[in-house]
Amino acid sequence: MTAPASGSRRVTLPRLPGSRGRDRSTAAEGSRGRLATLLSPAAIRALISGNRLFVLVLIPAVALRADAELGYQWQSWFNDSFQYMGDVIGLHPDVTRPAGYAIFLKILEPLHSYAAVTILQHLMGVSVGVMVYALARHRFGVPAWIASLAAVPVLYDGFQIQLEHLILSDVPFEFLLALATTLLLWDSKPSWQRCTLIGLILGVSATVRSVGLPFLAVFAVYIIIKRIGWRAVAGTIVACLAPVLLYCTWFYAVYGQFAMTDSTGIFLYSRTMAFAECSKMHLPTDELSLCTTTPPDKRPMSQSYIWSNFSPLDRFPPSKFSPLPNQLAEDFAKRAIIAQPLSYAQIVAYDTIRVFEWRRYVFPNAATYNEYLFGYRSLPIPAWARGHVGSYNSDVAYYIRGNPLTDVVEPFAGVIRVWQRYVWLPGSMYGAILAVGLGGMVLAWRRLGGEAALPWVISVALIVEPAATAEFDYRYVLPAVPFACLAAAMAFGRDTAARNWLDARRSRRRGEAAPAGAAGGAAGQEPGGTAGQEPGGTAGQELTRGETTAS
Repeated sequence: MTAPASGSRRVTLPRLPGSRGRDRSTAAEGSRGRLATLLSPAAIRALISGNRLFVLVLIPAVALRADAELGYQWQSWFNDSFQYMGDVIGLHPDVTRPAGYAIFLKILEPLHSYAAVTILQHLMGVSVGVMVYALARHRFGVPAWIASLAAVPVLYDGFQIQLEHLILSDVPFEFLLALATTLLLWDSKPSWQRCTLIGLILGVSATVRSVGLPFLAVFAVYIIIKRIGWRAVAGTIVACLAPVLLYCTWFYAVYGQFAMTDSTGIFLYSRTMAFAECSKMHLPTDELSLCTTTPPDKRPMSQSYIWSNFSPLDRFPPSKFSPLPNQLAEDFAKRAIIAQPLSYAQIVAYDTIRVFEWRRYVFPNAATYNEYLFGYRSLPIPAWARGHVGSYNSDVAYYIRGNPLTDVVEPFAGVIRVWQRYVWLPGSMYGAILAVGLGGMVLAWRRLGGEAALPWVISVALIVEPAATAEFDYRYVLPAVPFACLAAAMAFGRDTAARNWLDARRSRRRGEAAPAGAAGGAAGQEPGGTAGQEPGGTAGQELTRGETTAS
């Protein structure tokens, strides 16, 4: 075929009536055909065969979660769980935390089953591990054993499994953030439509946990640096803000304030009470009531200034989670940070460093720490969460129309209880994983750290943000781990310095083995020929007319 002559115009034939509909029908049939091919037994067998090592890693992880379901039927409780359940009945936005998770529970309410909630959350946890492995293998060509190893912490950590079994928002948030990361990194240049979907996922995650909204900036900066396109940037931002603004409108309709919560100032105030000294601040009269005479080194933990009755916040009329106390607390906290920036940096650094300790300590107190463990009995329903809802004595009972206490069933409960006691990722190991990812980014400094910068920054942000705005908590560390593991695995992707080092080492081993094999083969040869040959001839080969052995 030849190219069109210079100056010639391309002739476009008119589309016949009805042909556009036939094109759409053909495209739909093609999509269904591709889906059927992907789900065919042959394709599934090929998928399993090509990922045998990861399948062997995945099966026990699923079995552990099945054991948790059978041992603790069908959920575990945490103090915050009862607040979420209170938001579900007569669905309304919460003044303390976003109600996106309550909406998730409301969608599942017709099933009247906590098993449906926790099974879905266990599947989300497994899916995060699958996404780490699939992304490392598909996009970055990481060796199968390294990609499988990167998924092990989220699949096998006993505290991760217990977090999935709690009625809490952490695992859905972790899943949404991992899904957005996977969609963005799956191709080198995703379409603007996909970026719009990513923004929507980020916006939904912000309604599940408020720490999700700042990640919009992380994703937008990544898209700009990678020059994916202005439509991709605009689509991500607009799609992310849409559910957030919709939620704020809902909050305004209920409370008359355009916000997501009435608690951001309260939590930041509690953070600054670890160091704030009013004598070093210039406070207006209306904020003086938030001061305390207790020296900083004698004060209790930061959370106490939210939930304890000695908190200065209790000097305001109930509830402390209302516009006036929240605004005063936020202004006070900002003045404290500006007046004592080094003290603020010190307390944030201290709480961040605690993440990397080898051991787990009882924190913030024994009662709360025990709620992070698979225990021997169900957590009782607290008195403040009781109240008649229909014919039931609490929201949690009304949700399932039955007994909400956890049924601890042996021997299944004992198995997962022992597993959690001994199998979990120490903070020091998490720090080492972060260091590996950082090393890979340093070696890729010409590309601003490469694609690994995205999951690595997400992981670090997930541990620094709670330390900066509230207080350290072990449960906030768990969602950060899979992102660090992904960044570390990407350091061994194709065409990276670490991967080249591995390949060179493997080549040296093969090179050392080859001479040894050659020497062993030479020892069994007959003089003047190769092993099993007649002297001066070739092995089992006749010579044609005019052909010599040398030729």
